Amino acid sequence: MAKIEKMKLGSQGLEVSRQGLGCMGMSAFYGPPKPESDMIDLIHHAIDTGITFLDTSDVYGPFTNEILLGKALKHIRNKVELATKFGVHFGDGKRSIRGDPAFVRAACEASLKRLQVDCIDLYYQHRVDTGVPIEVTIGEMKKLVEEGRIKYIGLSEASASTIRRAHAVHPITAVQLEWSLWTRDVEEEIVPVCRELGIGIVAYSPLGRGFLSSGTKLVENLSEGDSRKHLPRFQPENLEHNELIFDLVNEIALKKGCTPSQLALAWVHHQGNDVCPIPGTTKIENLNQNIGALSVKLSPEEMAELEGLASEDAVKGERYGTGVDIIKSSRRNASLDLKSITTCNNCKPATISSETEICNKIGKNLISSTAPPSDSHSSVQSHSKNKGPLLSRLFPRLRKKNKSEASPNRVESEAASQTFKDMGIMSMESLKKELMEANESRDAALMEVS
Repeated sequence: MAKIEKMKLGSQGLEVSRQGLGCMGMSAFYGPPKPESDMIDLIHHAIDTGITFLDTSDVYGPFTNEILLGKALKHIRNKVELATKFGVHFGDGKRSIRGDPAFVRAACEASLKRLQVDCIDLYYQHRVDTGVPIEVTIGEMKKLVEEGRIKYIGLSEASASTIRRAHAVHPITAVQLEWSLWTRDVEEEIVPVCRELGIGIVAYSPLGRGFLSSGTKLVENLSEGDSRKHLPRFQPENLEHNELIFDLVNEIALKKGCTPSQLALAWVHHQGNDVCPIPGTTKIENLNQNIGALSVKLSPEEMAELEGLASEDAVKGERYGTGVDIIKSSRRNASLDLKSITTCNNCKPATISSETEICNKIGKNLISSTAPPSDSHSSVQSHSKNKGPLLSRLFPRLRKKNKSEASPNRVESEAASQTFKDMGIMSMESLKKELMEANESRDAALMEVS
């Protein structure tokens, strides 16, 4: 069996095993929860073989996956690097995304208790709350670091601009994203930003949620309650086309003398020394097979061949169905990030009803706020002692206007319109539509999370 070496994840000092273990499927989403004793044996086997980077979340179960790891890690906590996530709120029978300070702190305390630990090694925001500025959320996570409740901060499914803004508040150690042979949209913007800032990359679903291991056989054998049955890429209208990708991967694997899953996982490993894939499994034999991927060496020609047959355009179907907060495009995320900046009043989402209201809210929310001043808010939102500079930085054209020549609302609207154009949003109607969609997606229940 291949030796599992350690790697530096990010530039803040965290070291993890070269390959991790995603624990979600042990408790949730992929059919019924698996027997606890079997999963504890699996976790212990992983640790014994050198897989010490364990990934969970409070939403897995919900909560039961963290409880499982808490039991499995009794007396061996110091042998692992433990990562968990927060961000999904359960209330009134619904699930929503939250990143407000009170929720961040309460979620962390609850995870610590379920995991039976004093400190979490890597704490991710699982999904970004578009109604709360990322600076506010990271500001609270920074306090948790200072208090010794967590060691390192991570983000999951965040846009490039959100990553930059978060990193400016406190260094981000890792960004978790879906990256595999059939999910490569992150290569355009997200991966380059992470590398520019020295942020480690944690690749979840590196085997295409199991599809790159066995193709359509996986879909045929999915149990009742397995959420993959509802994923667009697994639907009949897309499945026959996507099966061709698996067939080609399998053909190359046969030539290499490895399994298709090992080949697909090796491709992720070959993306760079800053990438740590975290394939999930519930079987020891599959875990051992995944470890074997570390011994598979790919030449530049083989890498090019794989990338040619599994380009982003070659895959049919979205990653998720509707109602799931994921990264789709830079333009859409520009509007989401702008929404975070412009709806900070008391950390509540704004209701946008017209073009004039959009511009007025942007100007007024940045000039004044009913929220009490705090260090975390002051980086994104102006208060009475610092009104002018922030507005001028965000809307530079205001510095060229004479207030006696135009009303404040007109000045703010013209400045806002120019800013939207600079972001590539040419139509106010387009912006309003995207903001509305962001509001709706924020309140939509998650069908599945990584």
